[in-house]
Amino acid sequence: MDKRPSWQEYFMQMALLAAKRSTCLRRQVGAVLVKDNQILSTGYNGSPKGISHCEQVGCLRQKNSVPSGQMHELCRGVHAEQNAIIQAGLNGSSTRDATIYCTHQPCSICARLIINAEIKTVYISQIYPDTLAEQLFAEAGVEVIHYDMLTGNMKRMI
Repeated sequence: MDKRPSWQEYFMQMALLAAKRSTCLRRQVGAVLVKDNQILSTGYNGSPKGISHCEQVGCLRQKNSVPSGQMHELCRGVHAEQNAIIQAGLNGSSTRDATIYCTHQPCSICARLIINAEIKTVYISQIYPDTLAEQLFAEAGVEVIHYDMLTGNMKRMI
């Protein structure tokens, strides 16, 4: 019999599955918003509802040679974390004291939304260096934990 996955592995695997729905041409990101080990919502990065996907019209960031991690506002897409928070709100679920599992470390824009959504813990699988996001999380007291999917090891980053 296979070993039963930890809650962290279980939810991070779901975030990885959500990322497979991404329509972004540069990076597929997924997120799962959880409270009391119950899923509130999921999200992946892609164009807003009813808007053409980048795979159909091309990537604005690639066309303008925007480096990774810069000028996030020059993108058609909504980030996975943003979509998870939006979906929780649309479905009437409070995000206060929740945990979010993200395939990648949130950017500073998502960090601000996570802080205001009163999410207390962020698990990430891949590091995406954004110094401002790290500073915001530290100042707000949001715990950020790197979860290594290969080993199952966890390391508190903030």
